[in-house]
Amino acid sequence: MVLAGLIGLLALAACSPDGPASTVQPTVLRPPTNTPAAPPPTNATERPTTGTPGPTRKPTKTPTPTATPLPTTVASLPLRSPEYGIQAFLWWRPEVADRDLNLIKEMGFSWVKQGMAWRDIEGAGKGVFDWSRADRIVRQVAEKGLKLLARIDHEPPWARRAYAGGDVVQGPPQNLQDFGDFCFAIADRYRGYIQAYQVWNEPNLSREWGGQPPNAAEYVQLLKVCYENIKRADPNALVISAGLAPTGTDLPVAVPDDRYVREMLDAGAARYFDLLGFNAPGYAAPPWVSPDEVAANPQWGGHRFFAFRHVEDIRQIMVEKGVGDKQIAILEMGWTTDPIHPNYSWFRVTEEQQAEYLVKAYEWARQHWAPWIGLMSMIYIADPDWTEEYEQYWWAITLPSYPVTRTRPAYEALKAMPK
Repeated sequence: MVLAGLIGLLALAACSPDGPASTVQPTVLRPPTNTPAAPPPTNATERPTTGTPGPTRKPTKTPTPTATPLPTTVASLPLRSPEYGIQAFLWWRPEVADRDLNLIKEMGFSWVKQGMAWRDIEGAGKGVFDWSRADRIVRQVAEKGLKLLARIDHEPPWARRAYAGGDVVQGPPQNLQDFGDFCFAIADRYRGYIQAYQVWNEPNLSREWGGQPPNAAEYVQLLKVCYENIKRADPNALVISAGLAPTGTDLPVAVPDDRYVREMLDAGAARYFDLLGFNAPGYAAPPWVSPDEVAANPQWGGHRFFAFRHVEDIRQIMVEKGVGDKQIAILEMGWTTDPIHPNYSWFRVTEEQQAEYLVKAYEWARQHWAPWIGLMSMIYIADPDWTEEYEQYWWAITLPSYPVTRTRPAYEALKAMPK
């Protein structure tokens, strides 16, 4: 059984198994070069591209960042098993970003995931950069003492291939080296500030791959050019492969996530990532339920990929393919309370269950997945402009509001959770 709309359910925007985790040594940080700001991109009124696209609006005007240097040192970056992260939406409003970073820090989490879309930085043309918002976010995150995972994807119009049709979100660029050049530029500018990069999102879906049938070997070529350029600019930055959408739908619309991982590894992907990225949402089942049990129970979805512990299937593939020395990074995890959208409401949970399941998911990882699990980044600190009509609203552990701060039970439970 493949549920209707399954391939889009979790396109939400969102190393050693037997020995100690490797560490990334600190570098001497340097402030961004004091170059004049580029003209705003032609698409500056678009929403930032972290997560499923939201409403379009013009951003609030903010002053051009000054040359005030960032902190000159950060702590070393041991990859504990697990590390705790959450996705936030920091792009448009500095004051909301400051509040939300405080919420993350007070929660006891150490990572924030933020989209830094290629089109929002180099949208006006090849080599024409607008770093203003990225500079401000990097500075704010560093000042809070948090680590930053930047998701880089969404090609600008000037780099775009002709889309093949359908409900396309993004696609690989016409010239892969253009993306490689962007990867070098961002890693060079923020050497030592951005600790990790996620390269693309859900390329196993056609709508995230230019409307074309997903192709793991083609994605590996994109990953390769980005990895090589990030490492050339900042050897200590971690490169994480794209999170994959859990799906049982097949070509030409999608490729099941487990098969896509096999095809990636067969194409040599292990040379081009430090951690394998994976999306591990919870559906109807609690996080401690095995994939076997979920596959046997239609009420829980009736397929292995509906289990949070489907991550264990991916781990087994890595071991079989000889890359068990690398960790997995969970790039999206959560449970929805959505009563509105039919594609999501069948697996909704109560707010109390959402809180319990998130805590138990981290507990399961600590007890059963160490040391091969690395970063576990959940969804979301809410965008303050979301309304109940947006499915992302129901995954978040805070409510969309500013300046009033309103949290859901899951936030308080995760804050109290031992880490």
